[in-house]
Amino acid sequence: MPPETLTPDRILAATEDVLRRYGPAKATVVDVARALGVSHGSVYRHYRTKAALREAVTQRWLDQSHATLEAISEGTGPAAERLPAWLAALFAAKRRKSGDDPELFATYMALVAENSGVVERHIETMVGQIAAIVRDGIQNGEFAPADVPATAQAVWDASGRFHDPTYAADWSRPGIDEAFTAVCDLILRGLAA
Repeated sequence: MPPETLTPDRILAATEDVLRRYGPAKATVVDVARALGVSHGSVYRHYRTKAALREAVTQRWLDQSHATLEAISEGTGPAAERLPAWLAALFAAKRRKSGDDPELFATYMALVAENSGVVERHIETMVGQIAAIVRDGIQNGEFAPADVPATAQAVWDASGRFHDPTYAADWSRPGIDEAFTAVCDLILRGLAA
């Protein structure tokens, strides 16, 4: 049986396993290559540097929630229902990531700190999705007229406790769901026409 083709996805999956096992401080490209059964040069053909590989794995981790959230953002139905659904889906995804695999979550937090450009692009995508919902709400008369980009950024900032990894320790505490609902209600009241 011929060996499995080395693809960027296979490399990133192996990198996640290596990061989970060794942590970001000790994981090397040689470890990733060993896990794949290839030379480290083969990995470098896909990712020219260790930093590029770490950036790609960080981007992949952040992108995992984009498709679900984009479907809500671009969906139909009242914006006043889609916005809290979008925020709830983001919160659920972040909680799942931190709770299901705390070691990998901690590793990604270290990688995110290294890759500010990746994080900035992620936040731009997220705020852009909020902006699409806000724009729909304004056009449909659900939300008061407002500066869409500034309003979307304000919604992102106001809901930070429920998606910013700095607050991950709070996400399993009693009362967090009620706090989330209260913030969503406050945001919707502020946007209402």
